[in-house]
Amino acid sequence: MFRAKDVLSNDEIRALTARSDAAGFWAVGSTWAIIALTFAVLARWPHPVTFVLALVVLGGRQLALSILMHEAAHRSLFARRMFNDVLTDWLCARPVWNDVARYRKHHAMHHAHTGTDADPDRSLADPFPVSRRSLARKFARDLVGITAVKRIIGLVLMDLEVLDYTVAANVTRRPRNGRRFIDYAKAGLRNAGGMLLTNAAMAGVLAATGHLWLYSAWVVAYFTTYSLFLRIRSLAEHACTERGDDPFRNTRTTRAGLLARLTVAPCHVNYHIEHHLLVAVPYYRLPKLHRLLRARGAIGEPVPNYTAVLGIVTAP
Repeated sequence: MFRAKDVLSNDEIRALTARSDAAGFWAVGSTWAIIALTFAVLARWPHPVTFVLALVVLGGRQLALSILMHEAAHRSLFARRMFNDVLTDWLCARPVWNDVARYRKHHAMHHAHTGTDADPDRSLADPFPVSRRSLARKFARDLVGITAVKRIIGLVLMDLEVLDYTVAANVTRRPRNGRRFIDYAKAGLRNAGGMLLTNAAMAGVLAATGHLWLYSAWVVAYFTTYSLFLRIRSLAEHACTERGDDPFRNTRTTRAGLLARLTVAPCHVNYHIEHHLLVAVPYYRLPKLHRLLRARGAIGEPVPNYTAVLGIVTAP
């Protein structure tokens, strides 16, 4: 099986995998700055058009928070463990109803078994390719909130520990083992408390500015654009790739222009072959890793754009 050491020197790997607290703070801070600016613009120019544009930006930044959580799960966002485990949990994961610890445990299994039957995320790619009409229906369900409602029902049941935690499409019911209502309630408070506190804090800040109504844009984005962008990002990474443990065949890298980086591909998540090849590389060094691998003939041209990805995942 191909390894990074086959084309990269030890010094190059050390340089590529070096972590930075400053870079981590920039990533988190700039993401929240864009969110704050979006709220400010919407407050200054309230209009249906600006509201729709805000949904696009906020949905993309919600996905960015999820991607930063993913980085912290690999402990590559910050150099310090506490910042990866605690700071990112509260500033990135909890506001979008997730948490670093549970995600890290699940995601480690994905990397250990990518593209095989043991991959816990395999169900996200298995239905594809689908017809264009089927994909359009999926996108429509995303944009009208049906996908989010299903996701939230799953999140509630996972937080109550009725279901095992997963970010995939398949779910497993946990054995009851004599648990009572109070046990489920305690689990729900323990798991969902951070989401409730961070969202209450956001709503409180907006209320203090006299614009509590802006929080509705955050919620609507979570129910609409976030679901759509999350789906497209997932399709680009593994849908319609080959089965097996070869990261050059079970994973896909896609070029991302400005619009894609704003929406479906924040934080260089489009460099997915590179990420699977060397998971400790912080997201901001993935373009450099891509260039090195290209220069040495280890990888070929990426998929040209996300429109091309949608063509790949739809049946002719």
